[in-house]
Amino acid sequence: MTAPDITPPAAAPRWREINWAGLAESYALVAALVVLFCIFAMLLPTTFFTWANVSTMLGSQAVLVFLTLALIIPLTTGDFDLSVAAILTISAMTIAVLNARMGVALPVAILAALCVGAIAGAANAFFILYFRIPSLIVTLGMGTFINGLTLWMSNSATIGGIDFALVMAVVGTRFLGIPLAFYYAILMAAAIWYVFGFTAMGRRLLFVGRGREVARLSGIQVDRVRFASLMASAMIAALAGVLYAGTIGAADPNSGNTFLLPAFAAAFLGATAITPGRFNPVGSVVAVYFIVIGITGLTMLGIQSFVQNLFYGGALVSAVALSQLVRKREEQQVG
Repeated sequence: MTAPDITPPAAAPRWREINWAGLAESYALVAALVVLFCIFAMLLPTTFFTWANVSTMLGSQAVLVFLTLALIIPLTTGDFDLSVAAILTISAMTIAVLNARMGVALPVAILAALCVGAIAGAANAFFILYFRIPSLIVTLGMGTFINGLTLWMSNSATIGGIDFALVMAVVGTRFLGIPLAFYYAILMAAAIWYVFGFTAMGRRLLFVGRGREVARLSGIQVDRVRFASLMASAMIAALAGVLYAGTIGAADPNSGNTFLLPAFAAAFLGATAITPGRFNPVGSVVAVYFIVIGITGLTMLGIQSFVQNLFYGGALVSAVALSQLVRKREEQQVG
């Protein structure tokens, strides 16, 4: 006679409790974007709340999204790249000079623009890593130097007449009513999101940013990781220049200066969303369009142009402060 089975019944699975505070922190910026959009939609139903305006906002800000994504890669490793706006400008100007003035084929001109970005990134990395100069100083100087080269190349004048095929590939062709530039930006954000979250390189970027000495003792080639991040930043900034040239069909030697502050504001504001305390591409995209909605809505309400600088400057200071608060609360671990 067998003994009765007295094994207690398996406990019912317990659903993991939802961290509502964490969700609120992660998606507060998304909620703020939706609220801001709804406010302007109610105030300006015939101008702001139209598909034409929405599609324009989505497509026209792809350049800013690219530049913000370029920034967050070196920022993740603890480096600042103030030269990205200048690289954007010289990339667009390279296309304009070669294609519009010299008649070089568009693909060759684009390849040359990307090579210029690679050279700028390598120069940044060389001075930062070999001479151990702070990245803020090197990239500020490099950006000023590149701006001078751009003014020399263009004779301080806007150059138009870029092959219309580039315009068609960037903003002239639409999918679901939205220019292709928007989808390029989303694809770039998705690629960086994958690298950050699912590759060894992404983990190394994060570890180096958390503590370079600890990362070095853990066997990570810190200088190699920083070199790769600075090169990636410059190359994405050069791609932003290609998009900019395709957006307006021309190149302005001073255009990049207007993108630098909004890009930094979006990068730090994005670090407070989705993955608080980390520079992340999804948060950066949300931050870009939060800022764009605010600027567009205020402009349509007839607010004077100086409010744009107030909005950008205030967003940057607030974003850095919020990002710092989040980082202080986060446990600092490597590995």
